[in-house]
Amino acid sequence: MKQYMLTVYQPDEGTPPAAELEKIMRKVEAWDEELKAADAWVFTGGLYPAGTATVVRLRDGETLITDGPYTEGKEHIGGFTIIRVADLDAALKWAEEFTRITTLPVEVRPMPADD
Repeated sequence: MKQYMLTVYQPDEGTPPAAELEKIMRKVEAWDEELKAADAWVFTGGLYPAGTATVVRLRDGETLITDGPYTEGKEHIGGFTIIRVADLDAALKWAEEFTRITTLPVEVRPMPADD
């Protein structure tokens, strides 16, 4: 089995109205349960908005610490799920289901084997 990271991108302008968001989150929770039942779920993490980020970088031998996201954009990483599935096709199916639930784009990226 291979591991994949499903990275969810959210628009910076905010979230849907509370009633709509509640319906979406119920479906996301059901999706999580399906992942667990299929023994594909490894880990899920949500993130605070990009504006809460702090970036640490090295420039000319000096450490610079700045507030805000690493890059400016209209969307940011809102969360991620690590899954363990047979192949990329299986990972893409899980990502497609999530995208249909939330309408948010999902990046699927393989993770190096830990063997």
